Amino acid sequence: MKLGINGFGRIGKLTLWHHVARKYFKEIVVNIGREVGTSFYDLLSYIEKDSTYGWLPVYLYGHKAKRVIENANEAEKTVEIDGIKVKFLMESRNPKDIKWREEGVRLVVDCTGKFRDPTVDPEDPKGSVRGHLVAGAEKVIVSAPFKIKNKEKGFPEDTVTVVYGINQDFYDPSKHNIISAASCTTTCLSYMVKPLLDYFGVDRILSASMVTVHAATGSQVVLDRLPQTGKKDLRRARSVFNNIILTTTGAAEALALVIPEMKKIGFMAESVRVPLNTGSLIILTVNIQDESIENHINRDLINNIYKEAASGNYKDYLIFTMEQNVSCDIIGYPKAAAIIEGTETHTRTALAKVDICKALPEVGKTVCTHIEIPITQIVVYGWYDNELGSYTNMLGDLTVYIAEKMI
Repeated sequence: MKLGINGFGRIGKLTLWHHVARKYFKEIVVNIGREVGTSFYDLLSYIEKDSTYGWLPVYLYGHKAKRVIENANEAEKTVEIDGIKVKFLMESRNPKDIKWREEGVRLVVDCTGKFRDPTVDPEDPKGSVRGHLVAGAEKVIVSAPFKIKNKEKGFPEDTVTVVYGINQDFYDPSKHNIISAASCTTTCLSYMVKPLLDYFGVDRILSASMVTVHAATGSQVVLDRLPQTGKKDLRRARSVFNNIILTTTGAAEALALVIPEMKKIGFMAESVRVPLNTGSLIILTVNIQDESIENHINRDLINNIYKEAASGNYKDYLIFTMEQNVSCDIIGYPKAAAIIEGTETHTRTALAKVDICKALPEVGKTVCTHIEIPITQIVVYGWYDNELGSYTNMLGDLTVYIAEKMI
């Protein structure tokens, strides 16, 4: 089977790296939709070198590395990368016009970040993710959360959101043609939340919130610039080099698609961008109804929950550590959806007074009283490499999973 990649920014390029290393697909077709630089060799230079992850041969072979890009054919736009044939398409940016059918591509990973609304008609002049299906693809994986502009439409029946290792069983090959791989933040968050849900159950978790301290992305600007017409978020037009920038995240909404039980829990998600090229952190806060004030949930219990999860059901993607990390330490860390830093797990238990009259006004004022309920607040820290180590590797595993269901 050939793999198609649409879009060649950060995730598109690193997806190529991943699959060149993996060698599951024997041929890869990359659609860029425009010429690059002044020659085909400028594109190859972009592939070989990366400011965050270094030299592609070193990524593949470490200190024994040699050049791995060979047999470049500028006329045909083909090259061999470590033995994998890669062809580049330069003509079309609208998905419906890409030559997937002619190239024999059945599975496409859309890494543009632009075609996120699965309700848009494939003939829309601005393009639609459904255009890939018109162009010959059978399945499309979107490397971003769905974003439906018209909320009244809802999610089409042929779509599903999947975080591999958490809810891949939601995918029905006979039904789902467009699959969202959620986001890097939702991926990490899923692996932080699921072990707690498995242990405590949804009814004991009263509320939760998270803040992601997130590395910069390509949507931000190097220097301050005038905001674009209609843009409400003025901070996105400020320099990524010099600022901590408050922004938003759709992780809460996407998490409910991956773990439906979260719809029963009050959950908030916030995001702060910091001037790093990659390496991000989620600070998760959860309030749990405890059994008693004397025998309350403590730090050791929470860490043991994650330890067991990291060696059990989620062992392939969840890591628990008592080491003291900084963000650089997790860059490129393979298949680590979340790295739980146990040294920073915190708990605090207190009695919360509840006015029954306000909670249950129908009981009448004559019997109003207060009750005290033990509540434990826990704080958990989870690292993730938002580009290669966590997200792209997880996306790669999902891609192979979908491909195997197509054979």
